[in-house]
Amino acid sequence: MKKHPVLIIVGDASETLDTMYPYYRLQEAGFEPVVAGPEKRRFQMVLHEVKPGWTITKEWEGYTIEAQIAFADVVPEEYLGILFSGGRAPEYIRYDQDLVRITRHFFEQGKPVASVCHGVEIPAFAGCVEGRKMATVPKCRFDLEVCGGIFVNEPCVIDGNLVSGRTFHDNGQYVGPWIKLLEKARETAGAGATAARR
Repeated sequence: MKKHPVLIIVGDASETLDTMYPYYRLQEAGFEPVVAGPEKRRFQMVLHEVKPGWTITKEWEGYTIEAQIAFADVVPEEYLGILFSGGRAPEYIRYDQDLVRITRHFFEQGKPVASVCHGVEIPAFAGCVEGRKMATVPKCRFDLEVCGGIFVNEPCVIDGNLVSGRTFHDNGQYVGPWIKLLEKARETAGAGATAARR
């Protein structure tokens, strides 16, 4: 069976659990996770947690991850879905015009989209969240709402093709529904390919 590719968007300071949990869940479900970054190179991920007694996020160095493709080289039509990982990376990669182009494709085509934590900053900047309900970390509520989105403080928010969670603590809640959308999209793509061969 063909393994349909799914994009995972990263940059330096992407959150490790936000990224790796869905990466391996995609593999388990028979998809091909494709990591994309500003350049085709190795990126340093981080660990984020609000320690007891702290009011801000503490950051530790996490694992590294290899981006197999640069945003400029992504042909979004070739991918079944997309995930916007969290961490600090979205704060700067959202301005990449190729990433904006990629992001808009998935929203315009209604393909399965997942977003967690600061990942919301990417579709917000790309103008894709107006009227859409999303979960995100509360500190990013402004980024969502100033761009017309609707903040929902829940571990999993599903709005059509868009599935979102607040932080990596919600991985077990929002990733599964997103993968179900990908499985439906895979079935549709398979049916279309079969019909085309007839």
